[in-house]
Amino acid sequence: MTKRALVIAALLVIAASPYAQAGSANVAVAANFTEPACEVAALFKRKTGDDLVLSFGASGPFYTQITQGAPFDVMLSADDIRPKKLEIEGLGVVGSHFTYAIGKLVLWSRVTGLVTGPETLEAAAFNKVAIAKPEAAPYGIAAIETMKALKLYDALEPKIVQGATITQAFQFADTSNAEFGFVALSQVINISGGSRWLVPQTLYTPILQDAVLLSKGAENRVAKAFLAFLKGAEARAVIERYGYGLAEAR
Repeated sequence: MTKRALVIAALLVIAASPYAQAGSANVAVAANFTEPACEVAALFKRKTGDDLVLSFGASGPFYTQITQGAPFDVMLSADDIRPKKLEIEGLGVVGSHFTYAIGKLVLWSRVTGLVTGPETLEAAAFNKVAIAKPEAAPYGIAAIETMKALKLYDALEPKIVQGATITQAFQFADTSNAEFGFVALSQVINISGGSRWLVPQTLYTPILQDAVLLSKGAENRVAKAFLAFLKGAEARAVIERYGYGLAEAR
């Protein structure tokens, strides 16, 4: 076979490859979903060859960035309100939002035996408890709702320190800048040691985390394929392994 024929044959093989037309999509990801998102993105990459460019942060600032033209194709929010608003405002594809995960709140400390349950809060024998900024993160709202449901919020308010994101709230507790913090179960589910209280979901409004296809990604093949993948069995298995609840598939 001539050199020219070899080159042509190689090009034909590349063209036939399922990854020949690999593309990418930019995804805004709620901070609590960082680790599962990375795992799901890796699975998606192996299956399709396509890349997901993941950005992590609080849902509130992401929403603001999107309204100001940020180049995201998909948003994985920590709530169900902002994806719906984006659809209403013409910045999301109508009817594309769905609940990809149901978040769970925990009170967590790096110190073994420190957190035993609601009585830890009732005793108030601590200096600081960390939460995510409620204006930016639904887990912060859930933390406040929990303290109010226990009729402890007024007494504990002076001890509250707010992180800009749920990641920062976790860091406060992890570094003992706060004795413990209200964080997402997904952040601590794989951490051995320490102590935690899984907050009953009856104490706070369900944390429905919705995904939405943004208008900028409406014609992006990879963005649409990723959202379909997120609804599938492989992705849902990862999500469930990180302690999230699952909504009925649709």
